[in-house]
Amino acid sequence: MAEKHDVVNIAEAMALRLLPTVMMWNRLEGRPRTDDFTRSIAAEVRDPLWMISRQWQVGEFAAEDRGSPVVAKVQTSTMPVRRYQAAEHPSQSYDYSLPLEAQVEQLALPLREPRRVALDLRLLMGRQWLKLTKSIGYRADFIEHYGIEPPDPNADSDVAVAAHRESYATFVALAGRAMDGAALYQHLTEDAANHSWDPFTIDSTDEPALLAAETRFVAWFQRLFAQPDVERDAWDPNRLEYRFSCAAAAAGQETQVFTAEAYHHGHLDWYSVDADADRDTLGEPAAPTSRPERQVRTMLPAPVQFDGMPHARWWHFEDQRTNLGDINPSTTDLSKLLFLEFALVYANDWFIVPFTVPEGSVASVEGVAVTTVFGERFWIPAADQGMTSDWDRWSMFQLSPSRGDGRSRARLLVLPTVPKIQESPATEEVLLVRDEVANMVWAIENTVPLPHGASKGGSESAYEMRQHIRRLRETSITDPPEPAAAWRYRVMNTVPEHWIPFVPVHVSGSNREIQLQRGAMPRFSAPGEPIEKVRPRTSLLRRGLDQSPRQAYVLHEEEVPRAGIRVALSYQRTRWHNGRVVTWLGARKQTGRGEAASNLAFDRLEHAEKQ
Repeated sequence: MAEKHDVVNIAEAMALRLLPTVMMWNRLEGRPRTDDFTRSIAAEVRDPLWMISRQWQVGEFAAEDRGSPVVAKVQTSTMPVRRYQAAEHPSQSYDYSLPLEAQVEQLALPLREPRRVALDLRLLMGRQWLKLTKSIGYRADFIEHYGIEPPDPNADSDVAVAAHRESYATFVALAGRAMDGAALYQHLTEDAANHSWDPFTIDSTDEPALLAAETRFVAWFQRLFAQPDVERDAWDPNRLEYRFSCAAAAAGQETQVFTAEAYHHGHLDWYSVDADADRDTLGEPAAPTSRPERQVRTMLPAPVQFDGMPHARWWHFEDQRTNLGDINPSTTDLSKLLFLEFALVYANDWFIVPFTVPEGSVASVEGVAVTTVFGERFWIPAADQGMTSDWDRWSMFQLSPSRGDGRSRARLLVLPTVPKIQESPATEEVLLVRDEVANMVWAIENTVPLPHGASKGGSESAYEMRQHIRRLRETSITDPPEPAAAWRYRVMNTVPEHWIPFVPVHVSGSNREIQLQRGAMPRFSAPGEPIEKVRPRTSLLRRGLDQSPRQAYVLHEEEVPRAGIRVALSYQRTRWHNGRVVTWLGARKQTGRGEAASNLAFDRLEHAEKQ
């Protein structure tokens, strides 16, 4: 400005507006002195002495004279799983063509009794046979001699079919029109001399083609469902669990045996088995040429990284996706305290040296040779090599107990299992509950398989069965006469027909031990006729009923806790590493929902009201 203004009283000058002044504005703009922002965004430290002082205060200069690893050589050895033993059966060579779940969990289908096989499976097998023999002929003959028999609604042998409307309608619709493939399969596998054309006459020129079809048909069904033979059945019906053992054997080293005494949950992994300290071998010893595969791998160690990990650099800020400061452990949460100490204090002190372990093997790390940035070399042995009796001993994925000198073996068991299994809805479901008033255990058939292949609720199917049998017996069963007295004596009341009793019985040779033996409740019958017993309809509870003579079925008393158990059968399906689709019928056992009351009573005096 050209003029110079000397203001003595600024307040008075502003009130009288003696000076030209800008009192309002709508935006502010900076006035850059250059168009190069390289130095501005470099975030230069103007005071390096202050930064050095801060590093000294937080202990950054308290060095431990250690260098970061740059090269690691890992010496490992692996022993393959070579033997497998199902329950108490003789051990066999391990079969790597199937996953371990399929070998352990598979249950046998009742193919020796075609009438007990579900109709949908019988039709599937029949269609496959007719497809294999389409170019040969004799379709009408196979349907006639291996056909679906029509059920008789008035026959006792067809009660299970005729009692349910949907099953009866399905059988009637397919009788004489479809082929029963299970009957043919049972005929072919019963005797090696049996052939498909035994019930009728064929042209001799067609015998080679039918023989080839028979071989393909049997092999097809054996691939379709994994069926256990007698020596590979790991199911223990007395405990409703699976029991098996496997062994990794190699010459020059001790054989490691792993045993699963109570596998039932359906997720087979290393924690399902325990190292067996009582057995050194499982059947035949390892072959002399079989040696543990020793390898030395050279790798670059990679730093451990995880979400929420504090960054080591000063100018690198963490995000808020994982807030470790929000964890509030109590004084007894040792696992949280260990995790926080690892994450916040020692996070950048850990490195990863990965190596691939083949499936179905026991791997051990004999040591790691580490070379640091200073050129130093260190030999690091496997951790957890102390005495197993040490109170502060701790390890992960460790199954080996004390052996010989009392020292543990750091080994990792990798079972030949699959990561994912598809499971069908339960075809059978049984609830075992305790009834303290009646002093027994009840097996409640919650889901029952019907003859045509579907499943139904146990209470509904039991009611339909009872009503059908009552219609069959209606000529001989009459309603009780009208009571003439105000009170009447009842010997016992009844329970629903899908409640199967298990009564405690004394174990021979023991003074106090008891077991639970399957019993039977009486069904209504006419006076003078033999009492008919209610039999279970699920294969889980029919152990011994389909044999000749019938065998008793006992269950260990400790297997049914106060909370009860739930046992279900369902089909499992997975794909193995060779691309093969594997399907089997497996069982699952879970904890129940508590006790139950059947209201079963004997010798009761009841008030009889006149109608």
